Amino acid sequence: MSNALALNCVKRTESGTGANRRLRRLEKVPGVIYGPNQQPLPITTELKDLKKKLENRSFYSKIIELNLEGQVIKVVLKDIQRHPAKETPLHADFLAIDLSKPIRKLVPINFLNEDKCIGVKLKGGLISKQLTEIEVVCLPENLPEVIDLDMADVDVGNIIHLTDLTLPEGVSSFALSHGEDHNLSVVFVKPPKGESDDEASTEAEGGDSEPAAS
Repeated sequence: MSNALALNCVKRTESGTGANRRLRRLEKVPGVIYGPNQQPLPITTELKDLKKKLENRSFYSKIIELNLEGQVIKVVLKDIQRHPAKETPLHADFLAIDLSKPIRKLVPINFLNEDKCIGVKLKGGLISKQLTEIEVVCLPENLPEVIDLDMADVDVGNIIHLTDLTLPEGVSSFALSHGEDHNLSVVFVKPPKGESDDEASTEAEGGDSEPAAS
């Protein structure tokens, strides 16, 4: 495992708002490790170290090795709370994983070639993103960093759905596991201002589809 995806931490003995404030004044970040077969484990990480790790996009979606006082725990980042103005991490939640069991994880969509999209470049359309991440199911070792979506050949009025995405081998969409009724729209190209494409807009912006699971 790359050092970029490893983070040192220690057990946290104090809890509560006051204790967390004291930790932050010491430039430390409180956190919790959750797991299916364990009680939530409070931990603390160094603010400087965590900020550096969060600069790496892989840290948000790949397996992380937490070094807890000599014990290595494989986790994925579950949630990160930040200061509303400074964007400084205030609290981090991690989920301990079993490498032999599938996990569900939100993975960002990487929209490629937006500047070359024919519906925009040649016809003046506007890209409207309905989803910026999707929830996938896979073994931890197959967890992708991003899901690529090439926008180059998307024309005005075209709607890209979950079924149109190319997922890596061993990776599936959690929403689609519930049936075709959950084939959500990901992105579409709106016609230029002044022109209408009401049917496509209605479908892409919701229609009868249910929202994605959180």
